[in-house]
Amino acid sequence: MAIERRKPLEARVGILSVGHHVYWGQFDGLLEDMEGKARTLEAKVFANGVEVINFGMVDDAQTAYAALPKIRAADLDLLLVDMVTYATSSTFGVLIRALDIPVVLVALQPLAAMDYGHATTYMQLCNDDFCAVPEFAATAVRMGKRPPEVILGQLHDDPIADAELAEWCQIAKVYHSLRNARIGLMGHVLESMLDMHTDPTALTATFGSHVVLCEPEDILRHYVDQDPRLVEAKRHEILAFFDTPDPVSDPLTLRLTEGDLTTAARAAVALDHFVEEKNLDGLAYYYEGLPGSETRTLMTNLIVGNSLLQAAGFPMCGEFDIKTCVAMMVMDRLEIGGSFAEFHPIDYERDAVLVGHDGPHHINIAEGRPAIRSLRKYHGKPGAGASVEFNIKEGPITMLGNTITANGKFKFVIAEGQSLHLPVPPTGNTNTLGRFQPDVRTFLKRWVSEAPTHHYALGIGHHAETIKKIASVLDIDAVIVAQD
Repeated sequence: MAIERRKPLEARVGILSVGHHVYWGQFDGLLEDMEGKARTLEAKVFANGVEVINFGMVDDAQTAYAALPKIRAADLDLLLVDMVTYATSSTFGVLIRALDIPVVLVALQPLAAMDYGHATTYMQLCNDDFCAVPEFAATAVRMGKRPPEVILGQLHDDPIADAELAEWCQIAKVYHSLRNARIGLMGHVLESMLDMHTDPTALTATFGSHVVLCEPEDILRHYVDQDPRLVEAKRHEILAFFDTPDPVSDPLTLRLTEGDLTTAARAAVALDHFVEEKNLDGLAYYYEGLPGSETRTLMTNLIVGNSLLQAAGFPMCGEFDIKTCVAMMVMDRLEIGGSFAEFHPIDYERDAVLVGHDGPHHINIAEGRPAIRSLRKYHGKPGAGASVEFNIKEGPITMLGNTITANGKFKFVIAEGQSLHLPVPPTGNTNTLGRFQPDVRTFLKRWVSEAPTHHYALGIGHHAETIKKIASVLDIDAVIVAQD
């Protein structure tokens, strides 16, 4: 079973073809052929589930200047510059100087190789997609920008190029989500965790997301005044999705009690209403409330509702860690999960380490059916109640830590490993045994040397290079922890 996404992923991608105006008068039909190439690219991009705006051909400085206000007005998440043939950098310089969006050069030639025995200049110009790429890269640097990324290959029957186009469309969806997101921030940092503090203004400056400051009472009023039919429906939804196993070895765990199920369902209903009311796309929270109060009962029983929302594309994390909420959103928009995770005990016998957390998780990446256990207490925090437990899917995994440097800048710390299909502690928390190269001791030392934060987002598959491209788009530092 998988939970459907609350909101469809969106992105607006522009395509701009570049050429050399002198050619059109020299070679009849060349312009029309180049426009045909651009239509082929447009169809490929559209197939990746994004909105596409085709700005047509820019073939000299005048048309570049004329195109700039239209591109700006389109509010793009990605601009693909289709290098259909050679073009002078006058078609590109003013654009790359002025635009503050991801720009990728696309050089996809129709032929795998020219027919040299029957070659013509016309044939060469139809396949000259790469010719101006070095010139454009040099121009970008002289305009104070990074060299643009390049998709290089064939226009037809090239799975590598098609995969790179799909990757960039997915990156555009991540970028769109981040710069339009409303992420709630509720409560306070778990006292003494100095790495949890994040400046909301710095987060907006870097990622574009608006931080919505929320009060626990914003959820509480939905908790105390509820429709019993909604609570009963939520109980059925929870029982249909989760297993409720008997306890095994941990004396803190119980089989899910009726009381904990009802409390979790009430909290989940309240959370749903709160999210809709505030129009949120994510939430980071931590709040204890007074002992015995309804506030404490509610705020310590959001885990089940959190997990349901997270699987639906709404990243949530505890301990007030909004920067990890951003990392979770990145992974979710890449459609690879994004659980709230940290390191647990090392397994030296298996050369692995437990990765997981108490609290919300992306249950769509569970191995098998997730479980709920009742806990007599939440270790290290106040409260008791239902908690979610599952293994991450066996196979490749990626970790993304979103940390803050001494100068207040964000930094991505990224690593890849393997989730092992092995038993984990039945403690009511999510865990999986992760194996990392070259060995667990060396890897963990290398991870720590990059000064990551306590938490990170955990997803399935190997996607380190894609996440590093996202960091480049956001103009923040990123490092992939070496595993050789």
